[in-house]
Amino acid sequence: MPTTTTFSGVIPPVVTPLTADGELDRASFERLITSQLDAGVHGLFVLGSSGEVAYLDDARRSQVMEAAVEITAGRVPVMAGVIDISTRRVEDQVRRAADAGVDAVVATAPLYIRTNDDEIERHFRGVAAASDLPLFAYDVPVCVHSKLDLGMLVRLGSEGVIAGVKDSSGDDVGFRRLVAANRAAGSPLRLFTGHEVVVDGMLLLGADGVVPGLGNVDPAGYVRLWDAAQAGDWAAARDEQDRLAALFEIVFQPRGYSGGASGLGAFKTSLQLLGVIGSNVMTTPAPALEGEVVDQIKVILAEAGLL
Repeated sequence: MPTTTTFSGVIPPVVTPLTADGELDRASFERLITSQLDAGVHGLFVLGSSGEVAYLDDARRSQVMEAAVEITAGRVPVMAGVIDISTRRVEDQVRRAADAGVDAVVATAPLYIRTNDDEIERHFRGVAAASDLPLFAYDVPVCVHSKLDLGMLVRLGSEGVIAGVKDSSGDDVGFRRLVAANRAAGSPLRLFTGHEVVVDGMLLLGADGVVPGLGNVDPAGYVRLWDAAQAGDWAAARDEQDRLAALFEIVFQPRGYSGGASGLGAFKTSLQLLGVIGSNVMTTPAPALEGEVVDQIKVILAEAGLL
């Protein structure tokens, strides 16, 4: 089991562009990854929530990972979500990820079944034992319906079971406590925030990086924010964060859609408007955004200086 990792910086959770019949749009995926690399991102995270991992079958998941590894060609690390409902199924996903050649895997607590903290810890230990790939714990209570215990995370990090945490809990107090506990333990974990609109604050308190869904749309903005923070120019970091927060309004434009269809749909629609991907098709049953909301998103993109 790995004990160290060099992951840091801006690692967007890239979307999965689809054709009209729900297959991977390889040409669009290549344009998307190339745009990320050209913007200077420090890694890529495929098959996260933004990558529609929960909707994709095993064959499509493998196709996405293999394509990402091939297109990236070692220029930045590739992380892959191995998210499933039980330990054994996640272990199988880890083996598929290893076969695809990714650099790290990201797992949540088990889904569907109700688990306690002891069972969740046993789950992560089992997943870590399935391969030598660095394992990141994904804290996303909105999807898993349980929050990962701070003490467990630091303990697993100290023992080399997990390499880091991707925090999408929205619990900024909890994240600050995790940063402090991790530091007190000698910083065994690499800690990433998935909270797009407070990245400057999270970096100021000690986050090692950011995994922003909005980074699909404006990766260069997050790289500028990261660079400003690394230079200690917090005024510039805040200015960039304010611009990105205004851009994030794209996710609030859809009305009458589910949260997933609104947020991810806004990312895909923006990428289509920017000419990066061919369509904003979503995986069934989520619908693609259309009509007036597309025009509203276009206005916000223009105001952000992207069109």
